[in-house]
Amino acid sequence: MNLKSAACVLALSAAPILAFAQSPAPQAAAPQAPALPSVQLPPEAERILRDYEKHWSANNPAAVAALFAADGMALPNGQMPAQGAAQITAAYARNAGGPLALRAIAYSESKDMAYIVGGFAQQAGQPDGGKFIIVLKRGADGKWQIAADMDNMNSMPRRAPKPQ
Repeated sequence: MNLKSAACVLALSAAPILAFAQSPAPQAAAPQAPALPSVQLPPEAERILRDYEKHWSANNPAAVAALFAADGMALPNGQMPAQGAAQITAAYARNAGGPLALRAIAYSESKDMAYIVGGFAQQAGQPDGGKFIIVLKRGADGKWQIAADMDNMNSMPRRAPKPQ
């Protein structure tokens, strides 16, 4: 998969991980299909998800940003895209912290690009509250880094009542 293909994959998603505890209460959701089963990731991709969870839960947005490539991008919900460690750290500082459990439901790899499609919840084993796509690229050192990160919730935020 080349960078253009990765961009197409990204265009199919919405924006990065929200802190559940800070999210507005969701609207009643329409009946949903059963959750897709988890898939096993190669060790390096699994490490990225576990490090992401650990640093997010510890409210350490700089450590989350360090998982990204130097030119990596985050597309936070309700914010402009963030590129590079300083912007990603600042963007994630607005929402990071709180419990996070990531699980993969799809993975594909081709040469120096890969993607993980997954779901996220506050705790492992809980129903997914949202979903994500993380695009990975292999760095010059041979290790995977996050090239782009997007996510969205499974339900829309509750709207404020209309004025009467």
